[in-house]
Amino acid sequence: MNSYIALLMAAVAAFFVTWILGYPLIPWLKKLKFGQTILDIGPKWHKHKQGIPTMGGMMFAAGILAAIAVTLATDKAMGGEIAVSGSGPTVPTELSSKLYSGLLMAAAFGILGFADDYVKVVKKRNKGLSITQKSIGQILIMGAYLTSLYMSMGRNPYTYIPFAGNVELGWFFWIFGAVVIYGTVNAVNFTDGIDGLCSSVTVTAALALVVIAVMRGMFGVGVLASAVAGGCAGFLMWNRNPAKVFMGDVGALFLGGMVVAVAFALNCPIIILFVGIVYVIEFMSDIIQIGYFKLTHGKRVFRMAPIHHHFEMGGWKEKKIVRVFTFVNLIGCAAGIMAVYLSK
Repeated sequence: MNSYIALLMAAVAAFFVTWILGYPLIPWLKKLKFGQTILDIGPKWHKHKQGIPTMGGMMFAAGILAAIAVTLATDKAMGGEIAVSGSGPTVPTELSSKLYSGLLMAAAFGILGFADDYVKVVKKRNKGLSITQKSIGQILIMGAYLTSLYMSMGRNPYTYIPFAGNVELGWFFWIFGAVVIYGTVNAVNFTDGIDGLCSSVTVTAALALVVIAVMRGMFGVGVLASAVAGGCAGFLMWNRNPAKVFMGDVGALFLGGMVVAVAFALNCPIIILFVGIVYVIEFMSDIIQIGYFKLTHGKRVFRMAPIHHHFEMGGWKEKKIVRVFTFVNLIGCAAGIMAVYLSK
C-alpha cells in the first residue's frame, strides 16, 4: 500500500469509527447513569455539566486501535512493510517492538483510567482510585514499557535530540523515561478540563508527529499518530462545546499513552516539549500553584489551576480558551517540526 494512503486511511477510519460509536455509546452511558460528577472544589460554573456522560474516551480508544489494526493488516496483506519502515539506526525488529509495546502501554493506561472512572461513577467515590492505587498502576505500566524499550534497543538505550543527534543514555534512561511518561500522561489528563480542549490540542500534536514521522521515513509510526488525530477529530463531533460527552480518565490516560508511544517510537520523546507545549503549560501551572501555595501558606499564583481555569475565572469563554490554546500548541508544533527539519 502507498504509505501516504495508509496515513490517510488510518485517520479517516479512526474518525468515522469514533464518530459513529457516539450514537449507541452516549445513550448507553446515559442509561447507565455514567454521568460526570462536578466536585465542590472544582469550578462552580461547571455545575450545569453535572450528569453529562463521561467515559466517552472508550469511543476514540476503540476507533484508534481499530484503525491502526485495519491499516497495518491491509498493508501487510498487500505485501507492504509499513510497520517497520524507518530511517537512522532503528532496525525493523526494534521499531516493531516499540510500536506494539507502545500500543499495549497506551491500552494499559486506558484500562487504569477506566478503573478510576468506574469507581467515580459506579461506586460513587468522587475522587476515584486513591493516589496510592493510581501511582502503583502507573509505576507498573511504566516499568513494563521501559523494560520493553530497553530490551528492544539491545540494552543500549539512546534517544534522538535535535541538533545533538543520537545520545546514549545509559542508566539515566530509566529516570528520563519515567519522567517523560509520568509527566506526559498526567499532563494530558490535566488538559482535559473544558469542552473540546484536550481533543483539539491533541489533534494538532498528533498531526505534527505525523509530519515528523514522514520526515524521518517512519510511516508505521505515522500511522499511529494519524489514527490519534482522526480519533480525536471524531470525538470532537461529540465533545466540542457544548459537550454531549466527556472523555474521562479512560480517554485522557489513553491519549497520553499514545502520545508517549509515538514519541518513543520516533526515538525522540523530547519532542513532546514542543508538540505538546500546552500539556507542559497545564502541568507546570498546577505544580507552580501547589508549590507556591505551600511555600506561602495559602497564596496563589493563578486564580485556579490548571491554567485553563485561571482564564475561565478571568472571563474567557470555553470556546475562546480552546481556540487560543490550540493556536499556542500549533506554534509549538511548528517549532518542533522545524527543529527536526533543521537538525537533519
